[in-house]
Amino acid sequence: MNETKKIDERRTIVLTGASRGIGHATVKRFSAAGWRVITCSRYPFSDKCPWPMGPEDHIQVDLSDPENLGYAVQEMRKRLEPHGSKLHALVNNAGISPKDDNKGRLDSITTPMHVWRHVFQVNFFAPIMLGRGLFNELKNAGGSIVNVTSIAGSRVHPFAGTAYATSKAALASLTREMAADFGPHGIRVNAIAPGEIDTAILSPGTEKMIDDIPLRRLGRPDEVADTIHFLCTSPSSYVTGAEIHINGGQHV
Repeated sequence: MNETKKIDERRTIVLTGASRGIGHATVKRFSAAGWRVITCSRYPFSDKCPWPMGPEDHIQVDLSDPENLGYAVQEMRKRLEPHGSKLHALVNNAGISPKDDNKGRLDSITTPMHVWRHVFQVNFFAPIMLGRGLFNELKNAGGSIVNVTSIAGSRVHPFAGTAYATSKAALASLTREMAADFGPHGIRVNAIAPGEIDTAILSPGTEKMIDDIPLRRLGRPDEVADTIHFLCTSPSSYVTGAEIHINGGQHV
């Protein structure tokens, strides 16, 4: 007699760049809400991470390597089978912003071309590869995609390099295109553009920018995570193709 395979009914999210900052806060937010969180990072799982099922639901992947990313997508799909091959949310949070040898900003004149290609692979090509690779699972769940762009994608930033800024601007445009293409299949696609968020990777001097922010403070990672959660749940069920700016009014 054939046994019926039990389906795990928890909602599931795949999150890249989970090891620190906004990604870390997002894992905690969704985990606390009862979601199964499949984390993706170039680093192995750390025992210091405070959420259940961490080692079992972590995938070590180098987003800068298209072949390695392809293998990771297959692993993700395999892990989603116990959930009825349903994925309720994909959050493309991973991003890189290389500096020069003195930790300074790389501009459009000094950025080596191989650095441009590396940044765009991680910040721009990986999100669309993941969205396409997990399309059926997202469609099965009527899921949502959230692309994490940046305040640097709309104006020149004193610390963010040119390759990073333009990759995030391209990701904002891609979000609109994906919303149009994925929408007829029941998949919503939005973006968030964080400003100066208080994480361990802030550039020195960021605290001096507070006087230019109407709210007069840095943002918190949990505030960004709450917005991501909103975009992945029913209160935002008619929101797609949007980019929400989380910057304390910095650009008003």
